[in-house]
Amino acid sequence: MDKKRFKKQLSFILEADKEKNILRQTHLSGHGRRENDAEHAWHMAVMIYLLREYANEEIDLAKAMMMALIHDIVEIDAGDTYAYDEQGLITQKEREEKAAERIFGLLPEDQGNELRQLFEEFETYATPEARFARAMDNFQPLLLNNSNDGEDWKQHSIRRSQVEGRHRNTARGSREIGGYSMELIDENVRKGNLIEDL
Repeated sequence: MDKKRFKKQLSFILEADKEKNILRQTHLSGHGRRENDAEHAWHMAVMIYLLREYANEEIDLAKAMMMALIHDIVEIDAGDTYAYDEQGLITQKEREEKAAERIFGLLPEDQGNELRQLFEEFETYATPEARFARAMDNFQPLLLNNSNDGEDWKQHSIRRSQVEGRHRNTARGSREIGGYSMELIDENVRKGNLIEDL
């Protein structure tokens, strides 16, 4: 065993544990507490496995699942940026790039580079795996919001156009899930959970 390498790996593993402390705006199904980033990532990975038949293209399953598991790890430093926080979105990329440098830098260089590349790939929609993982990143909170009668949307006065804007990209990874997402949006507008744009 290379003790120096092993210690770097353990350092990253313990740092990754901090992701459990980053709370998102989305609540767990059944009107539960706010979910944390690690729960969101785990849920996405399960969804990628179960819903892969709806991907537009063949995907490397392990790669897509690993993207899901690490895509928000930068929020340990950068914090969670709510999808509809226009001010926070302005500085999100800069904050997350700085965090990626530090957090992935804890690993041995080969593994740090590998995970950093997966993180960057996820951000760019550049591959079938990234497109499908991003679709799940959009779809997962939509499912939870729908299951909770739109409580998170109502609390933040979210409009149809905001949610539709985010979900137009879902179809890049899965046209079928993208279409279903739009049906859920329509349903939540009818129920008054989302504000209809004038």
